[in-house]
Amino acid sequence: MKRLDLLNRLSALEQKGLVVYSRRDLEKIFPEEDEKALEKSLQRMCQDNLLVRAARGIYLFGPAVPRHRGWLIERIAQALRPGDFNYVSLESILSEYGVISQIPVDRLTVMTTGAKGLHKTPFGAIEFTHTKRTIPDLLERTLVVKGRPLRIARKQAAIQDLHRVGRNIDLIDRDEVDDE
Repeated sequence: MKRLDLLNRLSALEQKGLVVYSRRDLEKIFPEEDEKALEKSLQRMCQDNLLVRAARGIYLFGPAVPRHRGWLIERIAQALRPGDFNYVSLESILSEYGVISQIPVDRLTVMTTGAKGLHKTPFGAIEFTHTKRTIPDLLERTLVVKGRPLRIARKQAAIQDLHRVGRNIDLIDRDEVDDE
């Protein structure tokens, strides 16, 4: 893989809003690369800052990172759990709603139908917490925000999630709980 090929192909995809890629995505974008050659190319492109390794098997188009900072960590979360239902909940969304006063600066808390886990990225940690709720129930409990990659929990749903997973509820501002 040549640097110019990577720049041309990923710049074209950036125009469509794509800046986060799994290794599998890159295999499809560069089908002429065999497995070993692709591995070496990915290492070289990361050293040259044309790609940023966000997590195991997840890469970002380096030159696009400053232009897409806003929801980058949510896009990485999507890429880490592509076949699962994921939504921002717990402390992350409750902080946005003003229900808790602490602002999780370097952490995104995500409920998922997939495996639980903590992924440290150059852009902050992503904490996945498993939920057993059904997809229809999750659709009812979440909202789509235009331009945002992940759905977000409704205020009451996020509070219920916090209780359900046994997190610290002492931080909840009771005055903010009632109005939705």
